[in-house]
Amino acid sequence: MELPIIKIGNSKGLRLSKTLLEKYQIEDKVELVMEEEVLIIKPIKKARMGWNEAFQQMHEAGDDQLLIDDVFEDESFEE
Repeated sequence: MELPIIKIGNSKGLRLSKTLLEKYQIEDKVELVMEEEVLIIKPIKKARMGWNEAFQQMHEAGDDQLLIDDVFEDESFEE
């Protein structure tokens, strides 16, 4: 894909189409990886992105049970 370099104030930049932004889930920032003769623009994933869906799938599959007891027998809360 060929994109023109556009003037933005005293700088220059790339304009990404709405389609690209949506397809790669680019919102506010991207990571720019610089290698020998290549620039790579990578979307920055939000922390915990997709966790709600994963938790829902775990619940539906019955995989959201505690692996250890919530309260131990020798645990005292009266201290």
